[in-house]
Amino acid sequence: MNFDRIRFVGNMRGTPSDLAPSDLALWRAAPSVRRSFVPSDPAPSHPRTFALSHREPVMALIETRDLWKTYVMGSEEIHALKGVSLEIQRGEYVAIMGPSGSGKSTLMNLIGCLDTPSKGSYLLNQKQVGQMNDNELARIRNEEIGFVFQTFNLLPRATALQNVELPLVYAGVASGDRHARAKAALDKVELSSRMSHRPNELSGGQRQRVAIARALVNNPSILLADEPTGNLDSKTGVEIMALFARLHQAGNTIVLVTHEADIAAHAHRSIHLRDGEVEKDVTQAA
Repeated sequence: MNFDRIRFVGNMRGTPSDLAPSDLALWRAAPSVRRSFVPSDPAPSHPRTFALSHREPVMALIETRDLWKTYVMGSEEIHALKGVSLEIQRGEYVAIMGPSGSGKSTLMNLIGCLDTPSKGSYLLNQKQVGQMNDNELARIRNEEIGFVFQTFNLLPRATALQNVELPLVYAGVASGDRHARAKAALDKVELSSRMSHRPNELSGGQRQRVAIARALVNNPSILLADEPTGNLDSKTGVEIMALFARLHQAGNTIVLVTHEADIAAHAHRSIHLRDGEVEKDVTQAA
């Protein structure tokens, strides 16, 4: 069935009775698709047109509205974020950039549910998380967000496999399922041959791959990476960014926090913060 042709026919000027026989056959062939087209209301002197009916709005994976974070220091208020509004769609690869003091780390903490806003709203996967308590935030972090940190944050006495299993332990997943899912995550980052090694037996790049596998193991909505190449040499950093590119191509949503322009260039969109506000939001040309 040529659905593209049906959609084209649906947008043609003219009523079905005016269509060519071949197009009329297409029109009749798929009533479920045909119902997605309804007559518009042009002036009577013009031919009738057929327009798309109302569609359900696309819901952003991350949506912030007028997000503020204020810290009180004695009698002074420090506004780390000042009315940040943005949307990130499922499947995007976004870099959040800015100099020291711009608010990017504060925004990362709010997006990662490590902190709550002073005011404004934050929806993650259509869940209002801005006013959640600590237990609710912990559950959201475990279910929805995979963290990758600059310092890896691996347990030194645990093997790579055990480190990757950790989020599943917190989630109460049975041992056999934990092992299988952790092995699959390590395979995604091309480190299955090192699953029995402890962090001190791994290179910096390998430790970051373990951290990325740990972030992926719960199939989170977002992969949130904070300066993921900050502790790596340039060659290893390139390898890690290539891994992020492959993960994005596989359908993962990635939010990358960095102050390095060459690292941000790997993302398809860059949100620049300055003094707690969005200075610019740039999407790279395809």
